[in-house]
Order: sequence, then structure tokens, then C-alpha cells
Amino acid sequence: MKDARPILWRPDPARAEASSMAAFLRWLEAKRGLSFADYPALWDWSVTDLEGFWSAIAAFFALDIRGAGAVLEHRAMPGARWFPGAQVSFAHEVLKPAAERADDLAVICRSETFGRLTLTWAELAERVGRVAAGLRALGVEQGDRVVAILPNTPDSLVAFLAVSSLGAIWSLAAPDMGPVAVLDRFRQIDPKVLIAQDSYVLAGQPVDKRAQIARIAGGLEGLSHKVSVPGVFGVAPGWLDWGELLATETRLSPVFVPFDHPLWIVYSSGTTGNPKPIVHGQGGLILEVAKGSLHMDLQPGSRFSWLTSSGWIMWNVQFFALMNGATVAQFDGAPGHPDLLEVWRMVAGEGLTHFGAGAAYFQSCLKAGLEPGRDLDLSALYHLGSTGSPLSPEAYDWIYRAVKADVWLAPLSGGTDLAGAFVGGNPMLPVRAGEMQCRFLGNAVRAFDEAGHEVFDTVGELVCTEPLPSMPLFFWGDEDGARYREAYFDTYPGVWRHGDWIEITQDGGSVIYGRSDATINRHGLRLGSSEIYRAVEALDEIADSLVVDCEFLGRASFMPLFVVPAEGVVLDEALRGRIAARIRDDVSPRFVPDLIEQVPEVPRTLSGKKLEVPVKKLLLGGDPARVVNRDSMANPESFDWFVDWVRSRV
Repeated sequence: MKDARPILWRPDPARAEASSMAAFLRWLEAKRGLSFADYPALWDWSVTDLEGFWSAIAAFFALDIRGAGAVLEHRAMPGARWFPGAQVSFAHEVLKPAAERADDLAVICRSETFGRLTLTWAELAERVGRVAAGLRALGVEQGDRVVAILPNTPDSLVAFLAVSSLGAIWSLAAPDMGPVAVLDRFRQIDPKVLIAQDSYVLAGQPVDKRAQIARIAGGLEGLSHKVSVPGVFGVAPGWLDWGELLATETRLSPVFVPFDHPLWIVYSSGTTGNPKPIVHGQGGLILEVAKGSLHMDLQPGSRFSWLTSSGWIMWNVQFFALMNGATVAQFDGAPGHPDLLEVWRMVAGEGLTHFGAGAAYFQSCLKAGLEPGRDLDLSALYHLGSTGSPLSPEAYDWIYRAVKADVWLAPLSGGTDLAGAFVGGNPMLPVRAGEMQCRFLGNAVRAFDEAGHEVFDTVGELVCTEPLPSMPLFFWGDEDGARYREAYFDTYPGVWRHGDWIEITQDGGSVIYGRSDATINRHGLRLGSSEIYRAVEALDEIADSLVVDCEFLGRASFMPLFVVPAEGVVLDEALRGRIAARIRDDVSPRFVPDLIEQVPEVPRTLSGKKLEVPVKKLLLGGDPARVVNRDSMANPESFDWFVDWVRSRV
């Protein structure tokens, strides 16, 4: 067994007992006669007695699950059915606090485009009702898809809640995504309505996306209506004004739908083909939001903010806070403008109790020598979260030294695929350097070796051995479920393989080391390599390409792109610039590679697939003789170039 990592923080006993996790433990003892010696015992019960645990979550949070009979039908993956026959409404659950907290702030937004915005709970519920009525007048019905290209502002929250209240299905893209990437997503789901903001202010400068938004709208053939949210340049000509959707005075009346009715479609990309359109259910997300709030200790009166793009799954996590009566504070702008302290000024100025960001943001603050705790009043700050990529031990040290000595630091790791976390925080446990505190309740997370055996205190594949309510219902358009099974269940049949390297300690703590597959993870935003290839290989000068993301805990993120130029073409700085510009315009500036290198040939399998994972393992220091089986390669000699290239860089 490895030596335990040093403890950086312990919760005050009174503070621990005031947490929602402690309240849940007291409820279990009072209502179910259950008591547990420690958290590992509670976790073990939660992943063994699935029916008992998830019914307890529903009862403890007084979730409005109507007509529920059985909790779980067919305990298997894939194919588990949760609360068959029950009816739910996600929007209804999120807006419950409006009944008792009408005049309290529900949403605060600090926006470079709009200034400081606020909505009380009454105003939020009223706006949702008005937009829902406007969408209904446009013919939006249960099951229709409504897509949006919006920044992280109150309008995005309102639009989603309005769509879900109708039983329609939501899908969102960030404004900085290129038209090709957006169309690769939205075309698959045949939307009826597009809601978009085509201009905004970023880092003090206006950003004009009118041409790109028009191109996207023109590429969605089945679109019936286009709604324009005014930005810098006002309402788009020929589009319906967002203000008109807000014009109807009406009382919100959310539609209750079957437990497994689709709520939203999010996207997780693979190495080939279009991004996977992941469909999550209303009921599963209601349960996940409720359960997840225990691990973030979100309560009425909390003030929560996560520094997120609207294209990241952490945008969705804002509803974790709202459903628990907390105030959400949004940041819509460049986090480094006018300097890196700007976000921390919001944390202090809005009296935030909970603040989270991608690990890369904290790393940037560390490197810049920031000391927010010295310069600002962070006395209200109770909880700091981090995700997106592994948080280094140095960043842990920086937070306790430069931000606040008495703060609960609780990094978490999960993903778009389940719209939640596998591992993360517990307000009743100590924080150890470089380690996440626990496996989440209900999540049967384990580390497997290549043979499928559970391992501790060593790095293995992150797997989940029991079904979760928030696992995808299906992939849109995947009629026979083949793509879904291939994505998660091919490696270990009947067991979810997530694609992360994880170490689980004997006492249940964990460390995430990075992606074990070929998915690109740039500061928390994930993308399939196929989207890079589509942009790069559209250039006449490029015959082939291969990209890998060498993310691993303790090392700087490094994403090289290897290209095979067309015959007679040489890779020079001008061509490198055109490649970077194409990725920036068609995909996103976030995915411009760190290095573009010319190669004679891209390594491929006998079936023609690009060998991304072996190249990634090689670049991370793997043994060239072990990272790839050359007998399975169509062009084994192509791998020699990469071996020589790695040696030349040592």
C-alpha cells in the first residue's frame, strides 16, 4: 500500500454536521433505520442496494416523481430502466424554490456584453413561462428539438427551462464554435427551432458571428423558426426577436413526461464519424442533480458559480444549484480581461460561497503569481471546485496558500456522457494533496487492469460496474444501439469503460491522470479527433493527418498535429498558418494545436484506422515495443518515424 498523501484541510465538526451530506445520513437513520460506520460503508450500500439508495434520494429531496412503482427494472448495462411508468418534470423541480423564495435572487450574471444582470426567482419563473408560451405558439411540441447558440447568460438558462417545460428536447452550442462543428452536431437531430445570439463582447472587443450563424441556419434544412437574441448588433434581419417570445403574459405550467423522456442532447466525440449525440432523460437527471448536490453541499442560500463556456457540460451543472434553492452567478466574458483577477473580483463582490473552474484556470493563476486571498475579501468562500483536467498537487498548494487556507477544495471528475461526476468531494472528509476525496454515492466506480481485475493504489481504467439513472438513454439516430455499446461496453462487456486513467486508494480517494483513449481534452472541453481531421484534410495541401492530446497529471498539456502534405507540397510557416486558421474557424480557437509537424505517413491498422492511442502512449513515454502490435498495422514502418521523433526531443 502506498503512503497516504498529506492532509491539507479538515472540516470543522460543526461545519461537517451542518452539511447536506450529514442531513442525509441523519434522515437515513431516522426514516430507514440505516447507520454507517464511515463513508466507505455508506458508499458500499449505495452501489449494492440500488433500489434502496435511489428511492432514498427521491424521498429525502421530496422529488415529485408521480406514479412510481418499481425503482429499477432490469439491472444491467446497457438496458436498465429506472422508475418505469413514472412521470416527472425537470423544469418543475428546478423552479420549485420560486414558491418560497420569490424575491430572492436566482441568477446573477456579470457580462462583458450586457453588464450586470439579475433575476429573482419570481422573474425567472415568469420569463420561463413567457418563453414557453412563445415557443408553443411557434408550434413546438413534446419531443421536438430546439437548438441554441448562446453564451453563458440568463437567457440561455431561461430558454432551456422553457424548452424542457414543454417536453421538447434541448441542445446547446457555444458561440465560439465554428459552423462546421455546430452543423456536425445539430444536423443529426433535425431541430425545429434555432435560438441564437450572433454577436457579443469578449476581452473588450465586439465579436461578430453574423455570417457564421447565418451559415448554420442555412445548413439546417428542417428548421421552421429562427429566434434572435440581440447582442452587439441587435436582432438579426428576418429572424424573430427574442423579445417577442417574452411578450406573452402567462403562468408557467410544466408538462409532466415519462421518467425516461429525453431532456437534452449533448455531444461527445470519437475518433471517426460525427460527434455522438448523447440523449439524457428528464428523470435520470433529476436524480443525478439531487444526489450530486450532496457532494457539493448546495443548499438554499448558497451562491454558486462555475467558470464555464455554454459548450461545456459544466453549464448544465448550474441547474444543480438552482434545484437546491441556491443562487447561480454567471460569468460571460474573457476570464483574463482586464487581468486574471477579474473572475476573483466577481467571487468576492458577489459573496460567492461556491466557485469552480477548469483546472487550467487555476494553473494559469498559479503561474501568474496571483494571490486573490491577499487582494480580495473571500470570507464568504466555502467551497472550491475544479474539473476538466487533472488538478496538479502544486495547484492544491497554491489554493491553500494564495486563495484561502480554510476552504473545502473538492475537484471532481465525470463527464458529458453521464452529465455528472464519478468521483469528487464530500464536505465531511479531509482533503489530501492531489487527491479527490471519494467515489460519488450510487456510482460503482472502480479501477480495472487490462484483464478486467479491480486494482488499488495503481493506475487503471476508470469503469462503472452498476447502472446509473443519468447514463445516456441512447445516441440520437443509433437505431440498433451499436454505436452506444461500442462507445462504453466493448472493452469490458456489461461494464461501463469511461476512457480515463484513475488510481483509487484503499480508503476510497482517487486521482485522475488523464484520458486513456484518443479523445482530445483541451482545458476541460472535449472533442473528437475526427473534427480536427475534417477541418485539416479539407485543405488541398493536406493528404492525411493525425492529432493526439498528451494530457497526463503532472505534465503540461501538449497537442501536436502531424500532417502528410499532398504530393509536391512542403509544410512551411505559411501552410502552418492556414492549417491553424482552418481549425480556428471551422472548429474552435481552443483546439489549435501546439505544434504542426510533417510526417511521411500516418500509422494505420489493417482496417485503415489511424493509430492515435499508440502514438499518444509513445509520446507519454511508453515503450515503443509495447505500445503497438506491429502485426496489426497496415504500414508498420510508419511507426519508426514517431519513435525517432520522440527520441530526438528527449
